[in-house]
Amino acid sequence: MRPLATEAEAIAAHGEPVRRWDNGDGTHTLEYSNQPYGHVTLMVTVDPSGKVLRQENALALENLARVAPGMTREEVSRLLGSHRTVEFYRLSGEEVWDWNIENDGPGIYTYFNVHFVDGKVARTSRTYIFSPSAPVMGLRSGFPAFPHVPMHSMGLHMMTR
Repeated sequence: MRPLATEAEAIAAHGEPVRRWDNGDGTHTLEYSNQPYGHVTLMVTVDPSGKVLRQENALALENLARVAPGMTREEVSRLLGSHRTVEFYRLSGEEVWDWNIENDGPGIYTYFNVHFVDGKVARTSRTYIFSPSAPVMGLRSGFPAFPHVPMHSMGLHMMTR
């Protein structure tokens, strides 16, 4: 990210922001999210005169670590920006938001997931997406298949009638 000096320069370089956040102290933050495909959400904080005070990638690993149990949906949105998708899990009662982040794992994509229960963060997790052409073990894992081990060598015996 190249340094920006003014709000006008940010808008000229990136267009209109996805959202504008009022910080309550006279400053505001412009959110530039490139979800669902990119892995950067640029947050540009400007003072009342339009001077840029700070710019940062909201999806940087150190910022992801700031998501804590008990945070509200709005606090998470404010911290990380617009999410990629939302999934609802009826049995667990979880609503899970995810963001495409810089790949830090064995797959080709990494998603950072925030799990909400009753509107509050319960936990976070990561999902690794693998290439469909990866080596087979469950067809999408990217890990080699388990070697074949005869059942009798594991002390297991099949019963037949």
